[in-house]
Formats: sequence, C-alpha cells, structure tokens
Amino acid sequence: MFLRSVLLMLLPVTSFATLVEKDVTYEQQGTTLEGFHVYDDSISAPRPGILIVHQWTGLTDYEKSRSKQLAELGYNVFALDIYGKGIRPQPPAAGKEAGKYKGDRELFRARLLAGLEVLLNDPRTDKTKVAAIGYCFGCTGVLELARSGADVAGVVSFHGGLGAAEGMAAEKETLKARILVCHGADDPYVPSEEVAAFEQEMRDAGADWQLNAYGNAVHSFTQKMAGNDNSKGAAYNEKADQRSWDAMRLFFDEIFK
Repeated sequence: MFLRSVLLMLLPVTSFATLVEKDVTYEQQGTTLEGFHVYDDSISAPRPGILIVHQWTGLTDYEKSRSKQLAELGYNVFALDIYGKGIRPQPPAAGKEAGKYKGDRELFRARLLAGLEVLLNDPRTDKTKVAAIGYCFGCTGVLELARSGADVAGVVSFHGGLGAAEGMAAEKETLKARILVCHGADDPYVPSEEVAAFEQEMRDAGADWQLNAYGNAVHSFTQKMAGNDNSKGAAYNEKADQRSWDAMRLFFDEIFK
C-alpha cells in the first residue's frame, strides 16, 4: 500500500517488518477493560492510528486478525474493549450485553472515548491522522464516536446498525469525521427505513459521507464464521468483503493524505 511504502522509504529500516502484539489493560470510571494493540516495529516514526470497535460478542480473534492486517499496512492499531476484561458473551447473551450500550449511548460513548484515548496516548500514533472502524455492534460504535464530535479524521462502518438514539443525532456544530458506510444491500437487520433515516441525518448534519451497498450481501458479510447461507440473515460474502476492504483503504488514503 502507498502509505506503508512511503514510510518504509523515508524511515531507517534495520530489519524486516515484525508485528508487535500485546494486550492492553486500561480503566474507564472504575471498570477494567482489555484491548489489543499491534504495530509494525520496523517503522520508528509516528504513523496514522486506527481504532477498531468489536462486534456483539466482544473483542475476539476476528478483530485481532483485522488489527494485524492493518498493522501490516503501516498503521498503529488498537482494538478497544467496550464490555470489560473477560466479558466475551456468546449468543443469546451477546444480544443482552450489546443492548446495555445501545440503550445507554452516553456510557457507550464514554467507553469509545476511553479506547480512543489509549490510541492517542501511544507515541507511535500521529494524532492528526486517526480513524476508527467497526463491525456490526462496533459499527454503531464508530458512528456514535463521530456523532459525539470526537476528533477523528474518519470512521468506517461494516454491516452494522445506522440508527441514532433520540436526541443524539449528528449535528453540524460537532461532527468532524468523514464517514464511510459499507452496507449489505440485503441485510434484514438494517431495514431500508433505517438506511433512509441515516442518509437524512447525514444531510441535515452537512456531513462528508458515503454509503456503499453491496448486492447479494446480508449481515456479517466480512465474517467467514457466519457461514454462506444468506437465508439466515447473516452470511459471509467474499466479493463484498474484498470490495469493502478496498473501499476502506481508499478512504484512508484520502483522509490521511
């Protein structure tokens, strides 16, 4: 990728790229959280930072694998933890846990901002070039981060909920981030009415936004563990996965240039 190529040409490199991976424990109002940090230690200077917000089962190997993919491209990556250390629920308990935060957007935002602070405070992060991505539940998270007025260059949503809580929609006075939504055109969990409401919210806020809808794709289209049966409402779609990843990379090139 262009970003990593330029960094490696400009910076002294004494060895081949080596990813450093580590769990990071941090606090938010007395709650212990545990995220995942990964970076390429062959790059010595600050670089753009990417915050990852997990799906409804909490921080898993899926988010960690995406973190490593991004670190290989030259980014400093932190996958945050919304739920708390050791809280990694499986369905149906995952729905209840996610609901706590969807029902309390102020708490959700506080956890998001706590994770963002970890990334910003890392000396490897170029604080002027930070973005966030999220999957499913995490998509709701990155949109909340943008709505909160967080000082991030952009956010990317992958197959997630788009609705704003009552009284907490994006506003012209606070929205700073550019927004990319990667949406499954046949996602039964995000009805057309929700998509339309999000689009209107973005127009009203004067946002710099884009929404890519991928044909024949349902919920969880980036996740192989979802299987391949669209009739279940959640399924992997290789084309949509690759196209959305490519769209994200182009988006980062644009907002970080």
